[in-house]
Amino acid sequence: MVQLTINGKTHEVDADPDTPLLWVIREQVGLTGTKFGCGIAQCGACTVHLDGVATRSCVMPLSAVTADQKIVTIEGLSPDSSHPVQKAWAALDVPQCGYCQSGQIMAAVALLQSNPNPTDDDINTEMSNICRCGTYNRIRAAIKMAAGDTGEATRG
Repeated sequence: MVQLTINGKTHEVDADPDTPLLWVIREQVGLTGTKFGCGIAQCGACTVHLDGVATRSCVMPLSAVTADQKIVTIEGLSPDSSHPVQKAWAALDVPQCGYCQSGQIMAAVALLQSNPNPTDDDINTEMSNICRCGTYNRIRAAIKMAAGDTGEATRG
């Protein structure tokens, strides 16, 4: 049994140490907002925060996560989708299909935590998630909107 802290709650899980964190989150804990995309850490649909750092959970083995580390998934970002990034995403109709958006949002929140006022170049460099629909212009606009939301974009 391994103990994980996900979204502020302790979970006891029984999984092989090589199991990717993504599958533990989805199948053992039942939080399905974090998505499987490519399985090789390229697309970013599986992005969660591990101690505040945007992490591709599809390649993070369970054995690499310790009980004292804090994992935050899209479900734990805010209880009612009121995080400034989530509000900006909704206000600007960012997603088309929406599949990659939980990972995009988690990456955007981490970006704003490290750089509260990113330029277009900063966003282009740091947001390495892949969106098949190509909503990159709306993603960039939403990040800038969230950055201006009374400076609260870094909470979460």
